[in-house]
Amino acid sequence: MKYAILIGDGMGDYPLESLGGLTPLEHARTPNLDRLAAEGLLSRCQTVPEGMPPGSDVAIMSLLGYSAKGVLTGRGPLEAAALGIPLAPGDLAFRLNLATCRFEGDDIIMVDHSAGDIPAEEAGILLKDLSARMPLAPGQSVRQGVNYRNIFIWPGAPLNLASIPPHDHLDKSVRAFLDDPAQKPVMDLVKASWPILRDHPVNLARVQKGLRPANTIWLWGQGSAPKVKTYAERWGVTGATASAVDIIRGLAIITGLTPLVVPGATGALDTNYEGKAQAALKALETLDLAVIHLEAPDECSHQGDLAAKIQAIENFDAKIVGPVLAALPSFGPFRLLCSPDHYTPVSLKSHVSDPVPFVFYDSERPGRSGARGYSEKSALEAGGLVPDGPSLGRLLFGPERG
Repeated sequence: MKYAILIGDGMGDYPLESLGGLTPLEHARTPNLDRLAAEGLLSRCQTVPEGMPPGSDVAIMSLLGYSAKGVLTGRGPLEAAALGIPLAPGDLAFRLNLATCRFEGDDIIMVDHSAGDIPAEEAGILLKDLSARMPLAPGQSVRQGVNYRNIFIWPGAPLNLASIPPHDHLDKSVRAFLDDPAQKPVMDLVKASWPILRDHPVNLARVQKGLRPANTIWLWGQGSAPKVKTYAERWGVTGATASAVDIIRGLAIITGLTPLVVPGATGALDTNYEGKAQAALKALETLDLAVIHLEAPDECSHQGDLAAKIQAIENFDAKIVGPVLAALPSFGPFRLLCSPDHYTPVSLKSHVSDPVPFVFYDSERPGRSGARGYSEKSALEAGGLVPDGPSLGRLLFGPERG
């Protein structure tokens, strides 16, 4: 048996007046997903456990068949794992965003959590200077990741430090967070980055080109190294993942999957869709499971770019779902799961915890649900709710060992 999990990050959304009351998923042309919805099981899954934030780390862990509850303390350690950064007991790993804020008198507006998706070369120069000039305590370190997504290591940090995701507050004031006593140790470091970044040559050059400057860091998503049973231990399954995002590679590492290197995989609308699909299919020649993650719908949602989100969804269907679906029968029996990890409504530019629509197809037990297309509404009408990640894992892989 071969298995495939195809994740369209943030595809879920709400009806929009500009689309005649349709969601982007309903409006987009998705013939492959529509076919799977009609011929397989269409339902919903609660990917975000009650009381946990609706981040991609939490939600994708559910799609992989795991529960983040009591295991995952933040996405920082997943990204550190993906970068090969070891965490000692007591170390906290933060996600360090290079971001763009607008300073309006005493107010501060979060404009862009990615500083215009600043490229790695420019980010590396800024991070080197931040590391040299910031007032870091012994053991604290700034580590380069991918573009705006980087890591801050803080040994012995208090476990109750507060932080907030910058992408959940786009076009909103963050003044209250900067002044919150519970976040003071974190925000003191954020503020320390301002004089270093404000007139940095990299940022001055970006402004001259009409690009957004990386004029602040933002620390969030902190946690310690998580420990879970691997796929081999739970189901006797081997596998690999294709993603441009460090948290997915980190999840792969802790669950015993192999992260695939795909040239041109960017995490944006211009990513190498075909390369991801082909790398995953190649991996299935020797492994049991292939996971493909597409970040683009989520990134477009955070930017409030409806047209780009629709394009990303259509690309997901045409360039990932279609080729994988066409190739899987050549491997013999297979099971396929396609789903968003969470909703990222364009109108909100942030994540929400609504149950997500998923489609499951088992080549040995094909059925005809008769669903009219793949969407949030059709999944709701189909009925049923898978309550959590482990339940979804058992649907896909069967009973766990032992």
